Amino acid sequence: MTRIPQRDGAPRALVGARIFADDGHGGDWLDGHALIIADARIAAIVPEAVLDPGLARQRVDGLLVPGFIDVQVNGGGGVLFNDAADVPGITAIGAAHRRHGTTEFLPTFITDTPARMRGAVEAARAAAAANAPGFLGVHLEGPFLNPARKGVHDAALIRPITDADVALIAELAHDIAPAYRVHVTLAPERVPAHAIARLAAAGVVLSAGHTAASADDIAEARALGLTGFTHLFNAMPPLAGRDPGPVGAAITDPDAYIGIIADGHHVSWVSLRAAIRAHGPARVMLVTDAMPSVGMAADTFPLLGRTITREHTPLGGRLTAEDGTLAGSDLDMASAVRNAVAHLGVTLEDALRMAAAYPAAFLGLDHERGHIRVGHRADLALLDEQLRVRATWIDGVEAAGEAG
Repeated sequence: MTRIPQRDGAPRALVGARIFADDGHGGDWLDGHALIIADARIAAIVPEAVLDPGLARQRVDGLLVPGFIDVQVNGGGGVLFNDAADVPGITAIGAAHRRHGTTEFLPTFITDTPARMRGAVEAARAAAAANAPGFLGVHLEGPFLNPARKGVHDAALIRPITDADVALIAELAHDIAPAYRVHVTLAPERVPAHAIARLAAAGVVLSAGHTAASADDIAEARALGLTGFTHLFNAMPPLAGRDPGPVGAAITDPDAYIGIIADGHHVSWVSLRAAIRAHGPARVMLVTDAMPSVGMAADTFPLLGRTITREHTPLGGRLTAEDGTLAGSDLDMASAVRNAVAHLGVTLEDALRMAAAYPAAFLGLDHERGHIRVGHRADLALLDEQLRVRATWIDGVEAAGEAG
């Protein structure tokens, strides 16, 4: 792959790749076409034969696809967002995941003290003001959860939502819109209807997670504005014949967005295939729930006073606390895409949508992200034949990938 010097705003053409110019109706792979970048956006997609001979060209070989969008990233590169809730911390996490094709992400703040949550809110506001590379908003996973489904979250810090919490989160959503989003995971059975409605009205993206909600609880929350489910199956009761719970509610609702961790550790491949078969792949989102271990050499790290250990397995790293509880993942988005194709019975095209188009739509940002379309931001990933990432572009600026 040849590289050319980049000047802000200077038009240039990427040539030689197969381009996933998804039309939303089965997807189109374009051969013999050039993608022209100008002013951080996709300016045109044209046959190479009609390119202006004076236009700077860069030859790229492989599959040119939309950059991946991960709505649940706890950490990376040895950094945990809870412990580094500032612009440098967010930037370091983004850099670790960018090598694996993630061009946009939501740093995810797990259950912690009210003071530290306010710090995460201020960090998100600062990252938006700084236009931090890859930053797309913030995900507050807790503390408004069900302690009975806490997972690795600290039960002592899980608490009811207050009017002050609602005001804080709604104000952030207002302040960083329209380019960025606030995503909150909550247990609907533990949050009053008026709070769910106020958050949704403020533009906050809401998901059910760490929950023991009944299907009726979920239906009520959906009517109030909840649209997603955080890491389906994990930290929620299993589907039962007379108690479908959140899993049953999710997979029978074609309009719901469902996050899945496709690492082979969190959920059986069979269960994930069953969920996708029932729901359909549309609006199923690949997420990593990644911890600092992604891009980190050491196999242990601290998590809010606990020691998390990475076990190396044929499926990749498996992270557990001292008591054996799964503690996030060691997954990256490129591996999730490869796993989806290899184990979940979806096409490559659907796997790419699950990694980009559907997360963008979930966040309400698909008018300029998640697709390779004229006018969209030039956020791209170049994959080789093994679906390893050779390079990425954020706003048209290139960086090497895991195979670059």
